[in-house]
Amino acid sequence: MNAQTEGKPAPRRLRPGFKIALIFVFGLGVGVLFDRWALMAFVPSDAMADFQLIAQAWNIIERYYVARGVITQQTLTYGAISGMVDALGDTGHSVFLNPSMVKQLHVTETGRLKGVGIQVQMNSNRQVVILTPLDNSPAQRAGVRPGEIIMSVDGRDIAGLPLSQVVRQISGPVGTSVDLGLLNPKTHQFHNFNLVRANITISDVSWHQVPGSKVADVRIAAFDDHMSDDLRTALENIHRQQLQGVILDLRNNPGGVLEEAVHVASQFLSGGNVLLVRNAQGKVTDVSVEPGGLATNIPLAVLINRGSASAAEIVAGALRDAHRAELIGEPTFGTGTVLNEFPLSGGAALLLAVDEWLTPDGHSFWHKGISPEIEVSLPQDVQQLLPAAMAGMTPDELKSTDDKQLLQALDVVSLLIKKS
Repeated sequence: MNAQTEGKPAPRRLRPGFKIALIFVFGLGVGVLFDRWALMAFVPSDAMADFQLIAQAWNIIERYYVARGVITQQTLTYGAISGMVDALGDTGHSVFLNPSMVKQLHVTETGRLKGVGIQVQMNSNRQVVILTPLDNSPAQRAGVRPGEIIMSVDGRDIAGLPLSQVVRQISGPVGTSVDLGLLNPKTHQFHNFNLVRANITISDVSWHQVPGSKVADVRIAAFDDHMSDDLRTALENIHRQQLQGVILDLRNNPGGVLEEAVHVASQFLSGGNVLLVRNAQGKVTDVSVEPGGLATNIPLAVLINRGSASAAEIVAGALRDAHRAELIGEPTFGTGTVLNEFPLSGGAALLLAVDEWLTPDGHSFWHKGISPEIEVSLPQDVQQLLPAAMAGMTPDELKSTDDKQLLQALDVVSLLIKKS
């Protein structure tokens, strides 16, 4: 990239705060819309002393640091930029990407997913935390849970390593395996998982009639481009089958395209706003519900958990504030920004939070998450029941499931059906 393009934000679409999960498997068709403006590369006059301080430290390190073999100008440069972004305190949102991470980001935006199927981020304690295991991934099948902390990769302690280095250690060719040592922060139990890297196909929208009921369980795994078309098709089929209620499952949904969140929420709302957007100058802009929703009156409950982030939180917040549905499960992750990608020279980039999302009632959920009206936790060894698993399941088998969140949502929707 030449100096004339350095610092210009790439063309973008708004996208829900990409949880720098930068992983081997995360991206989920997320696009980024970037405004174009020129950023001049110069040192502000009032910051000259600070830049001189950086140069002084750089020269001392290069001259005196004893481990000569680990010093490169690129290492020092990337470390300095990462430090500046870390100083913002926007852990897990704004981030510096080295060229390899930028390439991974752009590959995942095509929807070609390979790896073990986890989204990760760095928390405020500098620990690498699993945001969510993706549907139909090796990690999900093995029982990996949101919120678990990665302690080791292939038996090597990763404490203190930057996120990019951990990502490189976990990444690898399809068919090869990696051992992850995970710590559950709630139970303090340590688990070791051997995961085989694979090609991963994610169905953004799936659904099935809940056995023994007139309720449809609709699962949205991610908010990729055009997934709302699949949701409309699902809602049309639900109507044709004369089902009377919907459970909208947004658990472990890492988000995706903002426009798709608006389309999805609009299927269940007859008016009002889906969200508010506040920019760096404090100006707030309404994002209105789109007309023509197919399920604006059907009894509805929404499932959320710690793995629900970004676009999933937008939809949950919109439905809650409109009193359209009760939220059931656990507090969400807390992604609440639009990230702009600013290309840097050499193929690196900055992902920087430039806008904040608010729920229609003006509530911020950035770093806070959205809390359910009915809180139901699942034990760490219990996996959520997906629509595909309901095929062939009897009503008695459903009642005996360990997915108490789903059963609670079924009770809520069934009661709403009786009242309607």
